[in-house]
Amino acid sequence: MKDEKELKSLLDQVAAGSVSPEEAALQLREVSYDDLGYAKTDLHRAMRQGIAEVIYGAGKTPEQILGIAQNLRAHGQKTVLITRMSAEAAALVSGTLPLTYDALSRVGTIGENPLPDGKGTIVVATGGTSDIPVAEEAAKTAEAFGNRVTRLYDVGVAGIHRLFSHQHEIQSARVIIAIAGMEGALASVIGGLASCPVIAVPTSVGYGASFGGLSALLSMLNSCASGVSVVNIDNGFGAGYLASMINHLT
Repeated sequence: MKDEKELKSLLDQVAAGSVSPEEAALQLREVSYDDLGYAKTDLHRAMRQGIAEVIYGAGKTPEQILGIAQNLRAHGQKTVLITRMSAEAAALVSGTLPLTYDALSRVGTIGENPLPDGKGTIVVATGGTSDIPVAEEAAKTAEAFGNRVTRLYDVGVAGIHRLFSHQHEIQSARVIIAIAGMEGALASVIGGLASCPVIAVPTSVGYGASFGGLSALLSMLNSCASGVSVVNIDNGFGAGYLASMINHLT
């Protein structure tokens, strides 16, 4: 079983009598992961969670990334997302698989993104241009999971009129990802304007007293705006994943 649709199809076949209960049980007992020695690929994650396994590239060799991706594709995963992927790994994988690689966000996508089937639009906003690598990780993650994404870049509080000129996008969004370093004030401002959930992402952008993003993290955790949740420093992937889950809720 590779995803929820296949599970439903199998159950429909059992109900129609074209597949016996015994045969269906055999298919459901298939090994839920494949052991490659250096990795155990999770083949049932899409069925359990609605989103297939994603490869975290940092710390893995290019050969390991290629092997994992090939295994996932062999088991029917049409789109494979790879985060924190090095240019070296991208060069190796692209020689074998249909990889699209963005060096800025270090995100690789094998196969085509699915057509957007989320309920609304996810807005990704950044305080500054320096936050764009994290923002693109979030945006590309959301797009790989079937979402429409609107990007609002460099709309931080140092020139807050830039943000106010995008009231329509803010008010019509189903989820907003607010990404900022320095003091991280953008999330609170957007949280006070929006009627949808806001996912705050602190970045490691800033001078010495920002402590590698800790200052922004603490500011976002202490936000007085209701409806703001916070993910880890520079965790654009986590924000994009969570935003997609919210956007697919019925």
